[in-house]
Amino acid sequence: MELRWQLAGTHEQPTLFDVDGGVEPRRELPDVEYLHVRARRIVNEVPKASRMPFRYTINAYRGCSHACVYCFARPTHEYLGMDAGRDFERRIVVKVNAVERLRHELADPRWAGESIAMGTNTDPYQPAEGRYRLTRGILEVLSEARNPFSILTKSSMIVRDAELLAEAHRRTAVGVAFSIGTVDERVWRETEPGTPPPARRLQALRTLTEAGVPCSVLVAPILPGISDAPEQIEAVVRACTEAGAISLSPITLHLRPGVREQFMPWLETARPELRETYAAMYRRAYAPREVSDRISQAVRDARRRATRRGGTRAA
Repeated sequence: MELRWQLAGTHEQPTLFDVDGGVEPRRELPDVEYLHVRARRIVNEVPKASRMPFRYTINAYRGCSHACVYCFARPTHEYLGMDAGRDFERRIVVKVNAVERLRHELADPRWAGESIAMGTNTDPYQPAEGRYRLTRGILEVLSEARNPFSILTKSSMIVRDAELLAEAHRRTAVGVAFSIGTVDERVWRETEPGTPPPARRLQALRTLTEAGVPCSVLVAPILPGISDAPEQIEAVVRACTEAGAISLSPITLHLRPGVREQFMPWLETARPELRETYAAMYRRAYAPREVSDRISQAVRDARRRATRRGGTRAA
């Protein structure tokens, strides 16, 4: 198998965590391969036909060792000549020149200073960030340039950059969102084996909020029959509300081509009783409207109850 991008520098694999820099390893990932590349561009424009709520993105890494079984980005590894399964989780592309490229591109007179989204295709705070610190470097450049940006993450590592994010928030528009689809530990262990526990993400949300950085939550994805029971939704909404989330947005699982081929074999092993239900429900990429509407309404109702208890307005 040949990587479509040219590798940059040495083939030696560096130590994942920089303990001297203050990032303590929680677990070792000895079977992860880090492929260094030099990107031609680091700010990418989303196709105009896309329905995404942002026009520009930065992804300093490709692939993600969080290894979420439902990850919508898995098929993008196939564009690189790798597979959407184990390669996506264990062959991580690192754009080693990301920070210098960003500085150059923001200085281009044609750049209009539009908002840039991070975390759209891979988590910017996945374990590799503990070593490479590309996300931190990118934040420093964006803050210096007063260029607005947003971040979506499942990682508690973001608290490392709390002061930097607070400073950036004073200079420009900054959006931080955590993905917390459940606080059910069984579901978390089954579906997001490489992510920090939900409790640590909630603590990270509290820490950033206290530092003056407003944070929202994507309650995502909610998995029908796995994490959509009323008590599960009530628990995650209450926990996010109490941690200080300014808004909650539910997203029901969708299984695009390439993701389905990874998710369904997992389902047959982990939750075989749901195999036929999912086969009928996901004849297309998205769950039936009545399923997603039911889940969204349950989240809205739980949010209203949680905010009434806390004396704040629902969003």
